[in-house]
Amino acid sequence: MEDRSLLSEETISNKIYFIRNQKVMLDFDLAALYGVETRRLNEQVKRNISRFPSDFMFQLTEIELENLMSQIATSSWGGIRKLPFAFTEHGVLMLSSVLKSDKAIQTNIQIMRIFTKVRQMLLDTTEIKVDILQIQKKLENHDKNIELVFSYLDELTEKKENESERVKIGYKK
Repeated sequence: MEDRSLLSEETISNKIYFIRNQKVMLDFDLAALYGVETRRLNEQVKRNISRFPSDFMFQLTEIELENLMSQIATSSWGGIRKLPFAFTEHGVLMLSSVLKSDKAIQTNIQIMRIFTKVRQMLLDTTEIKVDILQIQKKLENHDKNIELVFSYLDELTEKKENESERVKIGYKK
């Protein structure tokens, strides 16, 4: 039985950003998904700060926030008073141990599934890139081989043109 309160994959995946070479979700987006206020989410995190090392969560710099907001034309963030926290995949997973509501648990499960799909898509595109590079190498080798064949053909035709007519040996009629 499918729960109607589940969020769409697109809703969640649109809230995954690439910052500092990592896929992250921002505190205010997570709070909205979990149905809590951002400050409440951050309070729970601060109460359990030992669960969130720097590779699980970090605070954006002003420059990172400006860059992110400029990339997203339709920003509904309103006035942000504090720089937001960015949670990596592991940080989002750790949030499930801090936030106990049923909605938070279900939302967390969905988010983890989306992160897994994103990771798989990245792996798939990497495999495709490797395949394309292999094909390009083969094509380069084919080009070189075709050039070699044509150069040999040119040499043979030059030899044919430069050959003088041979004196025939044998009986004449």
